[in-house]
Amino acid sequence: QVQLVESGGGLVQAGGSLRLSCAASGRTSSRFVMGWFRQAPGKERELVAAIGWSDGYTSYADSVKGRFTISRDNDKDTAFLQMNSLKPEDTAVYYCAARTGTISTKSGAFGSWGQGTQVTVSS
Repeated sequence: QVQLVESGGGLVQAGGSLRLSCAASGRTSSRFVMGWFRQAPGKERELVAAIGWSDGYTSYADSVKGRFTISRDNDKDTAFLQMNSLKPEDTAVYYCAARTGTISTKSGAFGSWGQGTQVTVSS
């Protein structure tokens, strides 16, 4: 199992930026896919972005393409989500997740989860 801890959430005005970080510990010697998901009140958890282990392959939700960038530093076992041009509809709890194997966009495919960090975008 991998333990994940998110940081970097907060309150920002529309049009602003935030950078989320996800620090992994535990069985980090295993190669794993990292993903960022979000869940707004009354809505289902949805994929924001995911990144593969070594080839840098990424996948993004259509709603964040061109605004958000996922990246990772394997030497530091940390993943990042740079969020620019934030909109009120981006308001949600953002979760970091990890899985072994190939990249996936399904939350059920991820076995390790962080506790979540709140992102609130005011209009």
